[in-house]
Amino acid sequence: MSFNISQLFSVAGKTAIVTGGSRGIGKMIAQGYVENGIKTYITARKAQTCESTAKELSEKGVCIALPADLSTDKGRDEFVAQIKERENKIDILVNNAGAAWGAPFEEYPNEGYDKVMDINVRTIFMLTRDLMPLLTADASPGNPSRVINIGSIDGLRVSTSDNFAYGASKAAVHFLTKNLAVRLAPKGLTVNAIAPGAFESKMMASTLDKFQDKIEKENPLGRIGCPEDMAGLALYLASEASKYMTGQIIALDGGRNLGARQD
Repeated sequence: MSFNISQLFSVAGKTAIVTGGSRGIGKMIAQGYVENGIKTYITARKAQTCESTAKELSEKGVCIALPADLSTDKGRDEFVAQIKERENKIDILVNNAGAAWGAPFEEYPNEGYDKVMDINVRTIFMLTRDLMPLLTADASPGNPSRVINIGSIDGLRVSTSDNFAYGASKAAVHFLTKNLAVRLAPKGLTVNAIAPGAFESKMMASTLDKFQDKIEKENPLGRIGCPEDMAGLALYLASEASKYMTGQIIALDGGRNLGARQD
């Protein structure tokens, strides 16, 4: 038996959906996919930003914008209908779209908590459910389709920020990932989660503006994540090399969830 590295890690010819793919972590993943031969649909609530990103990424491959508000049943139904009109199967679903809300515990608003839990947890469950016919169309345990959920290290440890709903939602994403991995394996799906630490994104912009130096000094590897870190793991999880891996929560954080830098 021989192992060809180009075959083990090739993703060319696959079709993917990346939610929240117009910026931040979603764009990093979408760019990695597009540049390596994956036909990639990106969706985001803001149509202009979504279409602009698709136009930019299409210079290196195939990237298609399908703007949608996946937090609503109507928006999700319309998005799924559009995908079904265009594709007979989907090989990779990256559930990246998310939201955060920070406020002191005593003042934390009902609407903020509900918004974060709905977008970060409910939407992942419902969209994955609704796309099952496409995800299973050409899938088998030996040739699985991939669901990749984006969690957070704030779902692995208690954050020092007042992001109560966010941490709870990401812990829920991690457990949902494990649950779906077991339930969907016989249908030919693997389900894994990436739990990022600090990366440049709109969600992290305010925190990085104030505390990037502190965050980097505390990180065992001494830096925040960069686009190739995120794209590299997302490509691995979409490749042949990971087809026997499912139900795993992979921290992508320079080791920060394990503790602070030890100099």
